[in-house]
Amino acid sequence: MKEKKIRFFSPQDNEETKPKPAKEQKEAAPTASISLTGRLIFPIKTIEKLDVNPETTRFRVGVEEGKRKVKSLYLVPATDDSADVFELVKIGRSYTIPLQGILKNLNLDYTTTLFIFSVKSFDYEDSARAFELALTEQQERVKKEGEPKKRGRKPASAKIEE
Repeated sequence: MKEKKIRFFSPQDNEETKPKPAKEQKEAAPTASISLTGRLIFPIKTIEKLDVNPETTRFRVGVEEGKRKVKSLYLVPATDDSADVFELVKIGRSYTIPLQGILKNLNLDYTTTLFIFSVKSFDYEDSARAFELALTEQQERVKKEGEPKKRGRKPASAKIEE
């Protein structure tokens, strides 16, 4: 019979290894994203980092003029309550700005693609601190496991002819 090689442990092997101290992590830049329903989502951490009072602050939303593709959205705090301002709405654990129509007009297909923006502040016309939402990442939305199937009849183009 062939002799088996056995590896034996010592009491030092039984001690749990201490995790290495983590390197100082650089503070993550504030982010925003576009939801499946066409809302610009700001997590509470982002709102806190930007030092914005969501109950009183209203924004004018815009893009850079003369550009075909959207690379940045701009949020400028409004000083008056005119018709072209948007307010932050609290939904769940985040604040949102509903922009469905604007995003469709900009040809951003938020139903199939997840858009993630990094938020940076800048001075706009020497008056207020405005925010630039630079597009940093686009991910294709995938159906989550356990999500219900679509109900109803299939469209005529999806039927298989025999």
